[in-house]
Amino acid sequence: MHSVFNSPAWHTEVADLVGADDGQSVAEGLISFICSTVSNNGTSLLAFHKDASPEVLHHSLAPQRVRHYLDRYLAGPYLLDPLYQLALRTEKPAMCRFRDSQPDRFHSSEYYRQYIERTHLVDEMDFLLGVSSTSALVVVCGRTEKRFTRAELSRLRLIEPIVRSAMQRVWDSRESVAAGDDNHRDMHQRLTRCFENFGKGELTHRERQITQLLLRGHSSKSTARELGIAPGTVMVHKRNLFAKLGITSQYELFSSFIDALTDS
Repeated sequence: MHSVFNSPAWHTEVADLVGADDGQSVAEGLISFICSTVSNNGTSLLAFHKDASPEVLHHSLAPQRVRHYLDRYLAGPYLLDPLYQLALRTEKPAMCRFRDSQPDRFHSSEYYRQYIERTHLVDEMDFLLGVSSTSALVVVCGRTEKRFTRAELSRLRLIEPIVRSAMQRVWDSRESVAAGDDNHRDMHQRLTRCFENFGKGELTHRERQITQLLLRGHSSKSTARELGIAPGTVMVHKRNLFAKLGITSQYELFSSFIDALTDS
């Protein structure tokens, strides 16, 4: 029976990955290897840091998609990305399907509508590897036309040890500079301060906590669980913070946040 794993071309990709002798070559070989295993509309290798903005180490995206899929993401929306939050946790899966890592109202969030929906992604599989106490590498493999089949998901799971080994090799070759760029640090600190201080001076500390969870796609019930309070209490805080900010919808909340990011 024909299988990708029986293809001479696939084994050539494996050989090229094994033979790569520097970080950039390993990153390029890894992306090519994944693309030879399952068809996709763009695979990216990203470095996430707690103390610096994300870095794109390599990708297979078409040039016309880079501006929206990567450039806009790096400008600040990554702070609302559930994958970014998951990757930097101490406990995390080696692989996940993006939709399984999302808050319960993520598809109703303005981040989803204003960013994710415009990427036209219909499915995404992610490989995650913690590489230090402050950094993680993530491989994002996306589809814009149809979801991955069971057979394709099975193939991705089978190659997971190879993928994670290659990710570690990429990190080991560049660890000394992975999060050391002052521009990355300064940008991240500025954006993080903006996110954490959004509404400061107008909102209470609890209202700001709720605002951050709402921006990340949590429902009132999910927000209540995260904060250990009653859903009714969340609704009261939500009405109050909307009134204080002079807004009436999640869309206006997201727009106000993006305006604050732009002005910071």
